[in-house]
Amino acid sequence: MTDFAIRAEGLSKRYVLGATGSRPDSLRDAVQTMFTPRKRTGPSEFWALKNASFDIRRGENVGIIGHNGAGKSTLLKILSQIVTPTTGTAELKGRLGALLEVGTGFHRELSGRENVYLYGSILGMDRKEVDKKFDAIVEFSEIGHFIDTPVKRYSSGMYVRLAFSVAAHLDPDILLLDEVLAVGDFSFQRKCMDFSRRLQQRGSTILVVSHNMASIKAMCPRVIYMKKGEVMFDGPTDEGLALYESNGKLATLPWFHASGEPPVTITSVELLTKEGQPRMMFDYGEQMRIRLSYKASRPIEAPHFVCAVKRSDDTLCCNYSSWSDEANLRRLEGEGVIEVLTPPLSLVSEGYSIEVLVRENNTGAVVAAQSGASFHLRHEVFDPAGFGVFHERAEWSHDRT
Repeated sequence: MTDFAIRAEGLSKRYVLGATGSRPDSLRDAVQTMFTPRKRTGPSEFWALKNASFDIRRGENVGIIGHNGAGKSTLLKILSQIVTPTTGTAELKGRLGALLEVGTGFHRELSGRENVYLYGSILGMDRKEVDKKFDAIVEFSEIGHFIDTPVKRYSSGMYVRLAFSVAAHLDPDILLLDEVLAVGDFSFQRKCMDFSRRLQQRGSTILVVSHNMASIKAMCPRVIYMKKGEVMFDGPTDEGLALYESNGKLATLPWFHASGEPPVTITSVELLTKEGQPRMMFDYGEQMRIRLSYKASRPIEAPHFVCAVKRSDDTLCCNYSSWSDEANLRRLEGEGVIEVLTPPLSLVSEGYSIEVLVRENNTGAVVAAQSGASFHLRHEVFDPAGFGVFHERAEWSHDRT
């Protein structure tokens, strides 16, 4: 591939855990090391990234996907030259803009105006360039009258809007985005996606790390799927998302520990329309059918199934409970299927996942706890910034005096 913007060859990153005297990777790591008590346990190795190789053409939008701990952020830090790889090389052609963490490059005590100039200089813009683009940066960020307020008083969403606006108006040849749009509201996310498309049309290359599969699907025709530090798939988005979904399902939740094999195993979680068609994207007000297949190694009396719906930031939004809904499930034996049809979904537009719990004797011991499927809810107006977790219609009246 000749016209590439990014070329990675055998990138690996090893961290030595518990070692003393190891060389820090960044100034922040060095400062933390100075003030963190050292443990006397022996060192152990952790490979956050293993032999990652790929080429990305100029003008491509590529999504980097994977579950927590997959190595996505480590990869972007290496590409942005924040972290040095243990082995391998990375070559980037062109001007780089990176937005890797909320508030990166900002000074909390300075105003938004001052931070625009500070962050712009970090990204490589001189004062004249920032002067020329300042009004456009502020307008795009929607900060308005708060531009002269210290950013320590900003919400995380305001941080992201301003930081994204500065990075985007750098007119970068390459833009790296690491999950930062997750804290923005739906309308701003859409605005950023539109802006990213315009950057791409001008020939910019964009890498996006996100757990929001709807955003990835909308922005990126290609994905790189990572698992435990390795590149498992590099290709069309639909195929990568299907692999991501299948590998993320049915894992035992970290807090659940059973002596030996759990007495109940969830073997399949399917999300369907009310009519039974498979779906990952649902509209506000639509009903969702959750189909759970299970296998019980012993009889489970009075089983209590819980489908917990969690937002992309791990906030518990609601539970669907067979016990509280008085489903009166009597016994699990062998293999079977449980279905729950939700009421019309009133959650706001966001990405969600489902976790499945099974209790014995209604509210007794937990006998299964596993991750389930993910889905995205769609609405043009109802988003987390303006409407919280859910929105339902209320009845209003007005008495004139």
